[in-house]
Amino acid sequence: MSIVKDMSLAGAGRRKIEWVRDFMPALGGIEARFEREKPFAGLRIAVSVHLEAKTANLGYVLQKGGAEVRLTGSNPLSTQDDVAAGLASMGVETFGIHGASAEEYESHLIETLKSRPHLIVDDGGDLVHLLGGKCAGLGECLIGGCEETTTGILRLRAREREGILPCPMMAVNDAKAKHYYDNKYGTGQSVWDAIMHTTNLIVAGKTVVVAGYGWCGKGVAMRAAGMGADVIVTEVDPFKALDATMQGFRVMKMEEAAKYGDIFVTVTGCRDVITPAHFKVMKHNALLSNAGHFDCEVDVAGLESLAVKKELRRDNIVGYTLPDGRVLNVIGEGRLVNLAAGNGHPAEIMDMSFAVQALALEWLVRHRDCLEKKVYQVPGEIDDEIGRVKLAALGLSIDTLTPGQEAYLNGWKA
Repeated sequence: MSIVKDMSLAGAGRRKIEWVRDFMPALGGIEARFEREKPFAGLRIAVSVHLEAKTANLGYVLQKGGAEVRLTGSNPLSTQDDVAAGLASMGVETFGIHGASAEEYESHLIETLKSRPHLIVDDGGDLVHLLGGKCAGLGECLIGGCEETTTGILRLRAREREGILPCPMMAVNDAKAKHYYDNKYGTGQSVWDAIMHTTNLIVAGKTVVVAGYGWCGKGVAMRAAGMGADVIVTEVDPFKALDATMQGFRVMKMEEAAKYGDIFVTVTGCRDVITPAHFKVMKHNALLSNAGHFDCEVDVAGLESLAVKKELRRDNIVGYTLPDGRVLNVIGEGRLVNLAAGNGHPAEIMDMSFAVQALALEWLVRHRDCLEKKVYQVPGEIDDEIGRVKLAALGLSIDTLTPGQEAYLNGWKA
């Protein structure tokens, strides 16, 4: 039985779900085929992804494919209570409440796994963590699963190296349809949607510090520059730093950038990116946000230890007053800002990412008898199929190689 905050919110949640379904044509095409072929008939799927409308659509599509689906969130602040109720009313067992405590959040993850799933969809590795530990007994039926974040895949590869990966896993984040499109354009837009809506402040004319220049960081920096900001990038990778320089961004260490930033966005996937040493030199009323999966990039606890006052200044903004009177503002508790303080990626973006998830799960089922407990790349044919479907949905067409061109590219003769 679903665990949600208030089933009376179901109508509002279903409206959100129906809205995004109209803008997710690639997943819609997959849904039509799944409904005919039932590739997941007799199988149980556990999903832990940010519990909002696009994720609800994925869960509904997997159910249409014959699966028994249990779905929960991957961050307590990104769960939307109306969507959770709406999805539950559509027949998908749903476990999630906005603002749940750490204990409640884990209990929702465990409820999702109690079905003893054959397949999992993970976002940040929480399901795999439980299946490799206190919930190991619930993984006896596992065929495999998918992970859609950079952070999650790093953890999967660490488990693979140590020989403790509980099942075969597909690195969905590494698919072209995911990192070229979702990470760059989805993160780039949704981060600024959240920051601007939450703060009601202008970006133009401000100095924006972007920590990390991977695909997500590229998107955040690109959109900031497009809105008129002066962008500084901090990095640990020399070639990513050079790339940022070639794009016209200033590059420096965080200890220097901290002095100049009006808005900070961390998007590294690592911990302790902004620490008390940086807080001590920041401008009055600087805005601090994180777009990485876990809330360890901005040391909020360290900031609180420095502060003489803490107050809620606007919804999702907490101000910390330092002894010298400066106030530093943290958005969304330092959690994933585009979901903790916003609506996440646009539907058209998640259309491609969730299409990868759906087809990757189908691939795992088809190849279940020859899989090892390791991290697999998404097959190129899945990526290419999704790209072609998305182009068609946009009314676009591209050239194809002639037989002669294919022979030239695949041969050694001039």
